[in-house]
Amino acid sequence: MSWPKAGEALATGRAIALLPVGSTEPHGPHLPLSTDAIISVEAARRAAAGLEARGWTPLILPALPYAVTDFSRDFPGAISLGRASSAALVKEICLEAIRQGCAAVCLVNSHLEPEHLAALAEAAAEASAKTGRPVVFPDKTSRRWAATLGEEFKSGACHAGRYETSLVMAVAPELVNEAVRAQLPENPVSIGRMIKKGARTFREAGGDQAYFGAPAAASAAEGETLYAALAHMVVTEVLEALEVAR
Repeated sequence: MSWPKAGEALATGRAIALLPVGSTEPHGPHLPLSTDAIISVEAARRAAAGLEARGWTPLILPALPYAVTDFSRDFPGAISLGRASSAALVKEICLEAIRQGCAAVCLVNSHLEPEHLAALAEAAAEASAKTGRPVVFPDKTSRRWAATLGEEFKSGACHAGRYETSLVMAVAPELVNEAVRAQLPENPVSIGRMIKKGARTFREAGGDQAYFGAPAAASAAEGETLYAALAHMVVTEVLEALEVAR
């Protein structure tokens, strides 16, 4: 989008900024380091269609591909930000989007490391408090939404497993190493439970190849179903926040 087109969209007074947030970290030996950003961008794109159908003007911002990724730092390719740096960066982006005239900002996130989630929640709360505008952070790990994202997601064994692999297969199948994916045995360990028990890295949690779940069971069809659920989550929370703000 050129700046004149952006200006036209902002002038409507109904612009909603969608910020896709990902990470740069290993997702098994079969998915790219950019997996989270790929998923967030596509979820934002589909949510944008839903918001536009309801009379809003969604603007998808360039994706933020870095985050707190301490759990994967002992694998090649992982690039981690500190929590304070990550929160500050996201907050500044939100403040600038609102300064430009957006009625609300929504963080469309696919990276689930606890410290990262905390950084996003902090950034959203502070930006909203400072501007008086809704800064929405739909948390897919919450009880409300986790139940809509499939059995593997609910189990917690869902890093680069069936859930995330299906989502990448649906939009970028050329980035999935199929020869490797088909041979990967299921790793049923719930990384969520292992974190609660004190695990600090993927390896400590039982993910020697940086995946949890069943990537061999993934499919593009399941990815389509999951994107519908993710888009619904984003649209619902944005509309709810706007209603409260009226």
